[in-house]
Amino acid sequence: MTGRETSGEGSASVQSLKQILLFAPDQATAPAALTPDAASNIPRVARVQLEGSAALELDYAIPDALAGKLSVGSRVLVPLQRQRVQAVVIELLASSPHGSRLREVLHLIGSRPMFTPGLLRLANWIADYYVAPPHQVLRTMLPQAVRDKPESFITDSHLALAKEWTKEQIEKMHKTAPMQARVLETLKACGGEITLSRLRKDVPRATTVMKPLLANGWITRSAVRVERDPFQDEEFLPTQPLTLTDEQRVVFDGVIKAINDVATSRPALLHGVTGSGKTEVYLQAIAHVLAKHQTALVLVPEISLTPQTIERFKARFSDRKDRIAVLHSHLSDGERHDEWFKIHEGRADIVIGARSAIFAPLERLGIIIVDEEHEPSYKQEENPRYHARDLAVVRGKIEQCAVLLGSATPSLESFENARTGKYELLRMTKRTDNKTLPLIRIVDLRLEKRKTGGAPSILSEKLKVAIADRLEKREQTILFLNRRGFNTSLSCMACGEAVQCHDCSIPMTLHKKENRLVCHICGATRVPPAKCPACKDPGIRFAGFGTERVETVVREAFPKARIVRVDTDSMTRKNQLRDTLRDFRAQKIDILIGTQMIAKGLDFPNVTLVGVLNADLALHMPDFRAAERTFQLLTQVAGRAGRGEIKGEVYIQTFTPHSPAVQFARHQDFEGFAQQELEQRRIFNYPPLTHVVLIGCRGPHQARAEFALANLAKRLDAGLPPGTIMGDPTPSPLEKSHGQFRFQLLLRAVKIRVLSQHIHRVIQTMTFPQDVIVTWDVDPVQML
Repeated sequence: MTGRETSGEGSASVQSLKQILLFAPDQATAPAALTPDAASNIPRVARVQLEGSAALELDYAIPDALAGKLSVGSRVLVPLQRQRVQAVVIELLASSPHGSRLREVLHLIGSRPMFTPGLLRLANWIADYYVAPPHQVLRTMLPQAVRDKPESFITDSHLALAKEWTKEQIEKMHKTAPMQARVLETLKACGGEITLSRLRKDVPRATTVMKPLLANGWITRSAVRVERDPFQDEEFLPTQPLTLTDEQRVVFDGVIKAINDVATSRPALLHGVTGSGKTEVYLQAIAHVLAKHQTALVLVPEISLTPQTIERFKARFSDRKDRIAVLHSHLSDGERHDEWFKIHEGRADIVIGARSAIFAPLERLGIIIVDEEHEPSYKQEENPRYHARDLAVVRGKIEQCAVLLGSATPSLESFENARTGKYELLRMTKRTDNKTLPLIRIVDLRLEKRKTGGAPSILSEKLKVAIADRLEKREQTILFLNRRGFNTSLSCMACGEAVQCHDCSIPMTLHKKENRLVCHICGATRVPPAKCPACKDPGIRFAGFGTERVETVVREAFPKARIVRVDTDSMTRKNQLRDTLRDFRAQKIDILIGTQMIAKGLDFPNVTLVGVLNADLALHMPDFRAAERTFQLLTQVAGRAGRGEIKGEVYIQTFTPHSPAVQFARHQDFEGFAQQELEQRRIFNYPPLTHVVLIGCRGPHQARAEFALANLAKRLDAGLPPGTIMGDPTPSPLEKSHGQFRFQLLLRAVKIRVLSQHIHRVIQTMTFPQDVIVTWDVDPVQML
């Protein structure tokens, strides 16, 4: 059973392996004889889940030194053969069925349990539903910075004035020891106390200067913990709750009812159009939860977790600096460590974060909010392949708290759950302050191509005129293209050869500023060739365009405009995105060009024009959700326009203007799109009417990976109803990635647990080639 991605193999022989590990001699840690008092039921045994590669639950004796200190959820160090490994306590027992001579727990990691009982229950649910090894789930729940260096806080010296001085004393000190006098005066100006690191900014030699002051009793010093706060240099001006509209009030009352009556409430789906004020409902619902001395968890897609989003929460709940903790991938390890422990210690009662924040160790949860719940980024693409939105619903049930899912374009899965009564459906159909939805115009690029006699220009004439009009009126424009780089392909006009990545089956993209061809899958780079690598003909030609080329074209068309590009290539410096968006809000930028980094979560009142330069990029992907994603993206991008007093306008450039996804987005008609798309899914028996599991095989040898999946498909088919396996194994749409050939098999069932457990049982009984990796994804979001 080699080559498997997960490491749960060998589970059939767990019991015998337990015996070997439990009773293997170890001179460094002698077994301890246990005589548990059954009457008192004192826990003397800790059952642990190893965090390493072995998916084992083992029993260890609790030594006297740790008696009463271990809890369910504690992390410990235990002996395993001749190693010391980390583990999580999942149960405390009075005795063990394996006898009384057990090896002892070596060490308690951390002063408090790292996992709450609710999180351990959630871990069990994840392991069962997604068929993931429990140890892998537990590792995923803790940030690596917390796992590797728990409670590794940094400290600083806290200095305080110990006594007052007379005028004569300070004047004399200015003459004899002027630096000491400066330290004392700085301390007094700061209210009599300051940290040493802060003092060094005013007095560079403060460490040396303070020594005689300490010796003479002028000041005292003590150690204090210093928070690595990602927002320590930010100032947030407090805001007050806004008056709710009639629609907001109805929704708010429904959410409050769910918070106050959790036993009878259902998860709620809030379908609110862009600009309808969903965030204000979130903020006021959180305020209600805090008044009940409960906590709140807010999930936001990583791409929408902008400084503007965080600022709205920080400004509203500014009464206590450590009230809000933020968890996302752009934090440094130290910042992530300290933000997590702010939650763990109970100082933060509001957590805002991306996908993994669903595991934040909050207690007394009152509400879990999932903003932009339709976002694919809530799905983890590595094992365990969980979906944070679905975990929010499960955790809400475990923790007995309200769950609110919000979106202007709900996922069809959530909408179907609301339609069938599993969720409560709340609606907000109007923008706040009587603002109107933007007017959306469709530009048919086929007609543009006929006008030019060749390839259509990046900016259609209609869009150019609209941009010029906004510049003249000093209004702002957003141009959206979800593709990076300058040119997206390089091909030979003589032989047709396309320059592809050696390790991935996609063309390489030209990044002109660096003069490099870049693979957007594996990151490989190379110098653009001067002639065709295959036939050596010099007639090699670049084609396609990305945001870098769009920036060049727009600068040429509008040389006096202030233009900034926002994508992962341009936003490389820490806080650069924050500074750019602030400049845009301050109207220091006229035109913002970007990828989906600017498609969601932004509210700029002076933006009156949005241009979607190519609406077809996602529409023709080999994925049954392609139309849904296109509709969602177009609607979300269009929603950036007209959020102020001036009506907005949107231009969507497309080669398929009659596509239902484009037309329904044009009319902002989610329910019309959902009805049409659900009917299509019903015809072909796709989610949300069923569940699917995507099985993949990948390896460096094409034939070997293909054969392994074909063999697995035969074994699976033997125990499944007809029609469960959807066709034969096929090459993945992205056939090669990172040097590995990829094949996939799609299976479908109404009851997912029965199917996934069958898949797991079959895989456990099979042996695969050493270099073939088998994966399975329950309820996949990406089909590539």
